[in-house]
Amino acid sequence: MKTTKLALAAALTVLAVASANAQQRTREAVEAEAIAAAHAPDQNVTRGSRGADPFKSVADPEAVYKQAVETASAPNQNVTRGSRGADPFTSSRDPAQVYQEAMATAAAPDQNVTGGSRVNSRVISTMQNPVLQSAQGK
Repeated sequence: MKTTKLALAAALTVLAVASANAQQRTREAVEAEAIAAAHAPDQNVTRGSRGADPFKSVADPEAVYKQAVETASAPNQNVTRGSRGADPFTSSRDPAQVYQEAMATAAAPDQNVTGGSRVNSRVISTMQNPVLQSAQGK
């Protein structure tokens, strides 16, 4: 019985304190506060949940426009390397020397014979290459 009376007294005390706090503000004040909160532009909204924040540029608009036009008219603006064919070849060797080596290889009498083409034997050429002979004779 003592516990019930103690709990009842505590509940009445809490109710009295709550009603005393509620009476400090008028109904009109609470209603005005509720209306103002309801019409607030960003009430209970986290930043970025209604889209990006307004952007304020520090760049010159005319310069940005010129750069955009130049980029848009660039011939290879969105092209990955090699998608329009091979890159231009620039040789680092002497073209005359490359030509001589190619001619000697093409004129070799045993150019299409490999070491294992005849019963796993090794081919040792004893024939003279005519291109190399003419190059040595000069």
